[in-house]
Amino acid sequence: MKKHFELNNGVEIPSIGFGTWQTPDGETAISSIKTATTYGYRHIDTAAIYNNEKGVGIGIKECGIDRKDLFVTSKVWNSERGYRSTLKAFEKSLSDLQLEYLDLYLIHWPATPNKYSDWQQINSDTWRAMEELYTGGKIRAIGVSNFLAHHLKPLLENAKIKPAVNQIEYHPGFKQNDCVKFCTENNILIEGWSPLGRGMVLDNDMLKEIAFKYQKSVAQLCIRWALQKQIVPLPKSITPQRIKENFEVFDFQISAADMELINEIGEFGGSGLHPDSIEF
Repeated sequence: MKKHFELNNGVEIPSIGFGTWQTPDGETAISSIKTATTYGYRHIDTAAIYNNEKGVGIGIKECGIDRKDLFVTSKVWNSERGYRSTLKAFEKSLSDLQLEYLDLYLIHWPATPNKYSDWQQINSDTWRAMEELYTGGKIRAIGVSNFLAHHLKPLLENAKIKPAVNQIEYHPGFKQNDCVKFCTENNILIEGWSPLGRGMVLDNDMLKEIAFKYQKSVAQLCIRWALQKQIVPLPKSITPQRIKENFEVFDFQISAADMELINEIGEFGGSGLHPDSIEF
């Protein structure tokens, strides 16, 4: 298993990202980044709405890894969508992170028809700002998050630059096959947030049985399963041992038969967040 995937613009992205959602700002964020980089992570995923970019930035600065060897992602929040507000939000994230550029910048959630009559225009205007930042050398790649095919199609019709990434909820109990198929056909890499699902996923008897066969945890099995499906998992933790364990997935291979068993697991353990019904 390669430790990098290649985006549609030729940029290499580390195949496992370190998620920071719900990581408190300050010392917890700083120490978790330093711990993660110590154990081998080179891909850090944050967002403006996480309210921890300052701590993440300090962790990046103090971790001892050259900036060029790190891949840092942030996201523009829903209240900042639109052309000018996206440009402004990006500059704030860059300032809070104390960085000169980002490796990847995402639209965190699509504007959708349940809330906006002009949702397509909002997404298009936001994307235009992202394209400008990309062509200006401020971002190495641009993408989206939580976009389904019917959000992506109108965006692609007007985009000058195709999204490199779509970050969606993805784990054995929530596969979003239609979205993954559309993105794969359009050469858009899928990143998976919540790759371990909720507690129900980690307690699933079938997953426990398969994990035991490889002498791995269910968490490690879920991460490895995503990797073998060419999806970038973004596990998150602030516990050093779990941070370490979640990266120790390059020393085993799930068999084709076991991959199929996991693929056939029904839907369960999802967050319940759907882009067309969220209220934030």
